[in-house]
Amino acid sequence: MGPFLYFLLIVLFFVALIAQGKVKSTYSKFSEVASARGITAEQAVQIVLQRNGVEGVSIQGIEGNLTDNFDPRTNVISLSEPVLGSTSIAAIGVACHEAGHAVQHAKNYLPIKLRNAIVPACNIGSRLGIPLAIIGIILQTSLNMVDTGFLLIQIGIIMYSLAAIFQIITLPVELDASRRAISAIKEADILTKDECHGAQKVLKAAAMTYVVAMATAVVNLLRIIYIFNNRRR
Repeated sequence: MGPFLYFLLIVLFFVALIAQGKVKSTYSKFSEVASARGITAEQAVQIVLQRNGVEGVSIQGIEGNLTDNFDPRTNVISLSEPVLGSTSIAAIGVACHEAGHAVQHAKNYLPIKLRNAIVPACNIGSRLGIPLAIIGIILQTSLNMVDTGFLLIQIGIIMYSLAAIFQIITLPVELDASRRAISAIKEADILTKDECHGAQKVLKAAAMTYVVAMATAVVNLLRIIYIFNNRRR
């Protein structure tokens, strides 16, 4: 079981690289294709919000590339510089995806509420879970501190479990945001039918990164549990 889990992690590492490359190449391809309607990404976001009756959400620019996000604490959609004023298919798809998150928040979509609620604990768990488990193993093997080592491994497993749960919840949240985005784009006729297919390709490529992140988190958790169980024998 142990070697298989390590093999899976190696495979997932390369799959993650492929997924990231796919996102960049797909985004790059469709970022060069201007939409026929000439609607900017910012205008598209406003249309999506209005059609869903969402108010009080502001839009701002943010530095970087593909750094677009929605912050539920401030009700702000931040669009990266290449996206904000762009009329490209890729920019509109990405921007409307973030608008989809704003709609989720306004409509009290349960998964996003759960994800937002556990973010602080998950941030701690993702940073400290594995290091604590490793320290626990070292205490057991090198310093013969068996009980303390077991305790730290157990705490590490619990903390990293939160990070894995976060990734599991994140996947349906991201998929739903993309679904809402494409649905709104079609209903509001923001993009033509062919252009919609391009926007879908961009969002599907991005979704694969979340699938890989979830799988990696789960396999890492199983690996820690496997090590812990071996230490108990």
